[in-house]
Amino acid sequence: MKVVDLFSGCGGMSLGFQNAGFSINAAFDNWKHAVDVYKDNFDHPIFLKDLSNSDVDNDIARFSPNMIIGGPPCQDFSIAGKRNENGQRANLTRRYAEIIQKIRPEWVVMENVYNITRSKILPETLDILKRSGYGITQLVLDSSYLGVPQARKRFFLVAHLYSEDDFLTEELLSNHSIKPLTVKEYFGNKLDTEYYYMHPRSYQRRAIFSVNEPSATIRGINRPIPQNYVIHSADKSKDISIVRALTTKERSYIQTFPENFQFNGSKTAMELAIGNAVPVKMAEHVANSILRYIESIEVKSNYEKRA
Repeated sequence: MKVVDLFSGCGGMSLGFQNAGFSINAAFDNWKHAVDVYKDNFDHPIFLKDLSNSDVDNDIARFSPNMIIGGPPCQDFSIAGKRNENGQRANLTRRYAEIIQKIRPEWVVMENVYNITRSKILPETLDILKRSGYGITQLVLDSSYLGVPQARKRFFLVAHLYSEDDFLTEELLSNHSIKPLTVKEYFGNKLDTEYYYMHPRSYQRRAIFSVNEPSATIRGINRPIPQNYVIHSADKSKDISIVRALTTKERSYIQTFPENFQFNGSKTAMELAIGNAVPVKMAEHVANSILRYIESIEVKSNYEKRA
């Protein structure tokens, strides 16, 4: 199966699908730093292209993809900061569906923030896909139950030509862990601290976490503990002297990038690339769910032929 990754970022989704056994043929993104990181870690080509421009459709089509995966930029739907459903990034979600409508791969996977379920863009996107002949499964998944030591909720849409809606729901909800994965369980003894600081969206939120719980969502910003930091009532430690911020590499591990995955460039750019990425193990779960579904169809088909 030929797979093309759109809005690929530094490659979290690509790596997850590749780990599951899919062949990624090409990737496209419009942020040069992410493209440079991607090039350092994959053998297949990635193209620095503005996907809002319809001229790029032919560049994608020449790979004849059986599957298109991608995570259109989500900031216009994010719970952090000012939302703008008419913004350029929101339009890129619709644009993603329009690319699908034109190329019509057999399979489609789209990832976004869970808040997209409240947006007016999602029904428009679904309508484009439905009119193009796709059956659609859509779910919000929690990565901490999928092998990721991080409480990160994300919306996933999986579409398949001529299937019924919700065809993949059972598979996507299977193979979850009984309880969320903690940082300690994932890292073992590799971290030299029990408590760590994650810069909050607002100082009305806690910022000090324990390794004995899943991490909060890794965002694209990483700062040291401010000298004047005021302890929040929910902070896991009241003693700042035993707390440190995580390193950039440690944060990439929480996103389940492997140790040999290379991040180069400025610290600010690396942190943003890591924070924007789809957790590798989360993407791998979705990919494996699709593989199990394909296998079940093949088994059923073979049985019917013998019958």
